[in-house]
Amino acid sequence: MLHRFEIALADVDRGVYTDLDLRVARHPSEDEPWLLTRVLAYALEYKEGLEFSKGLSEADQPALWVRHGDGRVLDWIEVGAPAPDRLHRASKLAERVVVWCHRRPDVLQQRCAKEKVHKGDEIQVIKVPPEMLTALGKKLDRNNRWDVSRLEGRVTIVCGGEVIEAALESVPLVPPAV
Repeated sequence: MLHRFEIALADVDRGVYTDLDLRVARHPSEDEPWLLTRVLAYALEYKEGLEFSKGLSEADQPALWVRHGDGRVLDWIEVGAPAPDRLHRASKLAERVVVWCHRRPDVLQQRCAKEKVHKGDEIQVIKVPPEMLTALGKKLDRNNRWDVSRLEGRVTIVCGGEVIEAALESVPLVPPAV
């Protein structure tokens, strides 16, 4: 299924103000919270060159990424709870790795703390509140219009006349060694 998202983005925290017009294919195995997290990650990670990868159809690619013209991966952006070995490979390949986690980020962190993840303390995990995704899911349609703003870590989305707000917490995947 194909969803269209027209997003007016005002990310005050990063100084990014733009209009996005996205057509997002939903893979048959992709559930609604995963899709919404992927779109939210796109909006709040937006920069020149950001693109959706083949994602679930291509196991060696993240949900989103920014690649340099010479093929280097600058940003590797995962959605969900990727395996520690996947994050290990990603952090060796990309300059920056971030995970947008919408289910049990604590479990992801515990799994990764037990295994070797290259630069695990530099990988950020963005905790997406399930309540935000539930509220967005109630408004999800084939054509969607979102006004998204972020100020001091607090995200506000106006969607279908409803205001949805939540704080997104960013924590390291693996706490730095003391």
